[in-house]
Amino acid sequence: MRTNIELNDTLIQEAMKYTSLKTKKDVVNEALREFVANHKRLSMMDLKGKIEFAEGYDHRALRAAR
Repeated sequence: MRTNIELNDTLIQEAMKYTSLKTKKDVVNEALREFVANHKRLSMMDLKGKIEFAEGYDHRALRAAR
């Protein structure tokens, strides 16, 4: 979809510093991908009380194994 918008050049330049992206279009598309992905993720608070761990599950032992 073709759209003309005014972008904040300072923000675009700053975003380009943090990525290897070279065009404004690429920066905007990446920002939109990240925005959508972040909103699709469930908040950890939304998961409270909804996850049952296997009996004997020990997260500390798993960390030590690394």
